[in-house]
Order: sequence, then C-alpha cells, then structure tokens
Amino acid sequence: MTGAPHPKLDELISVLARLRAPGGCAWDFEQTHESLVRHLIEESYELVDAIESGSRDELIEELGDVLYQVIFHADIAAHRSEGSFDIDDVAARMTQKMIGRHPHVFADATAETAVDVIAVWDDLKAVEKPGRTSVLDGIPQAMPSLLLAEKLLGRAQRVGMQPARHDSAPASEEELGETLLALVASATANGLDAERALRGALRGLQSDIRVAENTGKE
Repeated sequence: MTGAPHPKLDELISVLARLRAPGGCAWDFEQTHESLVRHLIEESYELVDAIESGSRDELIEELGDVLYQVIFHADIAAHRSEGSFDIDDVAARMTQKMIGRHPHVFADATAETAVDVIAVWDDLKAVEKPGRTSVLDGIPQAMPSLLLAEKLLGRAQRVGMQPARHDSAPASEEELGETLLALVASATANGLDAERALRGALRGLQSDIRVAENTGKE
C-alpha cells in the first residue's frame, strides 16, 4: 500500500490545522472546548435528522459536520500547554477500547448473541472503571428525557426493580408516537410541563435505584 490509506481524512485534518494556525481564521483560532459544545450538540441533532429522514448526500454532510467537531476538539487539545493530545491519541484510545470491549472477536471469549455481548461489556466496564459504585454512575443527566428513561429502566432491572408499566402497551412505534404526542397534548392543555414531569419522575426512579442498591449491600 502506498500513500495515506485515507487521504481525504488527512486533508480535512490539515484544513482545520490551517484555519487555526497563525494567519488563518480568527474565529476558529479563538474557539475552545467549551465554546464548541453548542455546535457539537446542534450538529449531532442534525445528524439524527439526516439518519431518520435525509438523503445520502445529507447523511454524508452531517456525518462530516460531526467528524469535523471531533477533529476541531483534537486540534484545540494539541495546542494546550498541559495535558495535550491529538487526533492520533483519540483514535488510538478508541481502537484500544474497541478491541478490549470485543474479546469475543479479538480474543478467545465467547458471545454468540447480542445479549451475551452486552453481558461481556458490563463485566469489562466493571474492571475498566473500578471507581464506579452505582449502576447509575456514568449516565449523562443531560440526555434527552426519553433516552434517559430507557437507560434508567435498564439500570433498574439490574438491581431487581420492575417499575410499573401500562397494561395496554402500543403495538407499534407509530402507535407509541401517537400515544406520547396525545399525552403531551393533554398535559399542555392542563397547564402541565411534560418534560419537567418526566425528568421529575426520573429523579425519583434514580433515588429508588440507589435505595435498592444500598439495601442489597446490607
């Protein structure tokens, strides 16, 4: 093999470096990890839109925008006086992580189903992050509330909890979406904040999970 295996990726990295170099773009040069957070969030949501309803070209564009954010953050980090790292460090860490998280592919472990794979991941995470003392550790609270709800329900099951469910669950995602929309419409008509209500319920669920964990340790 001759030349770079991904020349266009290297070219994009070089473009970003040129923009942030002396004599480049003043706006790019002034950005920080913190100032880019809002852009990363926006670009991520635009990527979700492209995945759900966009064309091939839109998906390519939005994936590029998210990739650019990763390269941007890596370039900022490469120029720090302390604790610097670059895009190769990011890639190396991710490669190491993925190989380590898939011993059923790169080593001699066995995991034939998706459920088996998740079990392997859970065991590996426990070894990788021994400082975590709760199944709730590492869950970002800023996640969209419905995603957070699904994540927390999964963690609740790990500690033997079975939160209440409605007996008549929607039969399809389309029906589920209509049901959720109707609930939000009813809440709004009654002056209730559906987002705040769900987040309040999730805080209560997290408290119950911690109680269950502590009870199990006694």
